[in-house]
Parts: sequence; structure tokens; C-alpha cells
Amino acid sequence: MADHPTDDTLQEPTPADGAAGDAAPAPSGGTRWRRFALALVPGLGAAAILGMMTTQGLLAASFAVSGDSFKMSAASLEGEGFTQYGDVATSVDDSARPVGLSTVDTAELKDLCMSSLIDLPIGTATLVIGAGAETPVEGSNLVMDVEQLQGNATFSNIEIGRDASTLDKAEGGAGPAGGFGLQSDTISVQDPKITSWAVNAGSLKLSGLKLSLKPGEHECY
Repeated sequence: MADHPTDDTLQEPTPADGAAGDAAPAPSGGTRWRRFALALVPGLGAAAILGMMTTQGLLAASFAVSGDSFKMSAASLEGEGFTQYGDVATSVDDSARPVGLSTVDTAELKDLCMSSLIDLPIGTATLVIGAGAETPVEGSNLVMDVEQLQGNATFSNIEIGRDASTLDKAEGGAGPAGGFGLQSDTISVQDPKITSWAVNAGSLKLSGLKLSLKPGEHECY
């Protein structure tokens, strides 16, 4: 998991990142994050999917992100206990970016693919990890810093606009007081496609694991 500063100031938004900040400083969970979360809601499911952990949760990790995002896709994701709120991921060069910080208590993903482009002296290569083609990947206390996402999602008993500090449907999924949060009892996502900066898990069972480093660009999507 990435080390997440508490500064809520965002850069000028992109379609995946959220909406513009106000001219005057706003407290955590103010207009900036409300707009960010609203922009996130349409694809929310996909993010949630691998929706995955919190900087202030019991299982929060403390490490700087590499500075390179990676892609994840799956045929489907079924999860129980989901929370999400806006945060910031910081890399080792001190650059920062807004993310949707998501947590899922337990999840199953079918046909999972993860890919990351790597610059080598001989040129670009792609690290590809695949699992769950026959038996779904099983994860607990999953957490992800989501930059952008797409997919078709269904939630049960979803709450949108709840104070992030009171999120309680996923263990360790609460955020800062005043932050814009959302949560649901369950989440089901079909064909999720995610760009993420960091992923963390209490446990992760990768059935049928395949790992390869391929010359050229061979991303999951």
C-alpha cells in the first residue's frame, strides 16, 4: 500500500481523476472530494472490485509507490464488505496523485490479469501475472489505490456520501473525518478494468499462477 499524505489538494481534474478544487482551502471531505467521488460513482463498482484498503485501517501498509501505474483486469469480481474514499498516493520522488482508496473484506476474481510496463536497457518489456482461469483468485482485506476504472457493477445496501471516518462495512476501511465516503454490503463487478498505483492484501490465493516477462508492450487491456 502506498503512504498517503492527508493533503486533499488536487491537481486540475481529468475524466478519471475527479473535479476541480475550489479557490479557497477546503477541509477534508469538502467540495473537492465530493466532486471527485461523484465523478467516480459511475464506474465505482469496478474500482470497488478490487477496491481495497485504507491508510488508516488496521491493515494499512506504509510504502512509497514506484511512480509507475499498472493495469488489472478480470472476468468478474464478487466481494463482501466494501468501502471507498478519496486520498492521495505519493511516490519516492515526492510526486502525488489523487486516488480512490478502496477496501474489500473478502473477494473472488475470475481470470485475473495484472501487467506493468518496464523500461530495460534492451527496450520496453511487460511483466504479466495471470491467475484464476479455472479456480477464482481469493483475497481478504484487499486494498487498492485506483486511478481510473471501468466495468459493470452491482451493489447491495450502498451508502453514498457517508463521512469517511464512519465507514464500517470493511475492516480497516475508515478514512479521515469529514471525508466523502461510500460503502456497501456486497459488490459484484463484470469485466472490471483498472489502472492502479498500489495494491495490498491480508492474504491472496493465486490459483494457477502464471508470471512472465515479455519483450514489448503486452498489457492486460
